[in-house]
Amino acid sequence: MNIYSIMVRPKKCKRVDAEPDVTYFKPRGVPLMELEEVVLTVEEFEAIRLGDGEGQEQISVAKRMGISQPTLHRLLESAHHKVADALTRGKAIKIKGGNYSISKR
Repeated sequence: MNIYSIMVRPKKCKRVDAEPDVTYFKPRGVPLMELEEVVLTVEEFEAIRLGDGEGQEQISVAKRMGISQPTLHRLLESAHHKVADALTRGKAIKIKGGNYSISKR
């Protein structure tokens, strides 16, 4: 066993306000069976919702989600890449999974 495999830092649970009501988006007129999917995690969706959708600053979004600003930046970068991939290549977007908990507000 490798010492580095023992010392892996556990992933921190991100806080989200709620799971999204709509979890699937697809190009119109293309049968579902013919589509490739891009999976956006719930926390990536929350980062986009708060940062881009509500226009909040990254520091306040990070605080609200219980993560650091660099972690939020990586989440947004990943989410933006996935959404751009889906939009430019005609793929479906499925929102599911991740490492999150629902905040108690």
